Amino acid sequence: MNSFDNPEDQKLATLASSTLKRTGATQSAALRDSTGRTYVAIAIASPSLTLDAIQAVFTVAMASQISGIEGVVVAGVASGDTSVITTHSPAATIFHIDESGVIAALR
Repeated sequence: MNSFDNPEDQKLATLASSTLKRTGATQSAALRDSTGRTYVAIAIASPSLTLDAIQAVFTVAMASQISGIEGVVVAGVASGDTSVITTHSPAATIFHIDESGVIAALR
């Protein structure tokens, strides 16, 4: 797949990809909640806390008291565990976009 059916997912891909490039992180994620607000985060690792980008962006979004998630796009290193999103919002779409721009549905 090389494009998104939903233009809102393309916006998430742009946010995630630009955040990845800007920060030099290995992974970033952008999330759209059920009201259309977006959140972005990168993977973090410290001696006391390690979160992949999906977990980090979920944490940021939940801190804003979201009620639902419509979509998530992960850029960079693929994340194998999407359960934090699917448990909260089973209908959410989740995509991965690699460094060459290839898009894969993770759910």
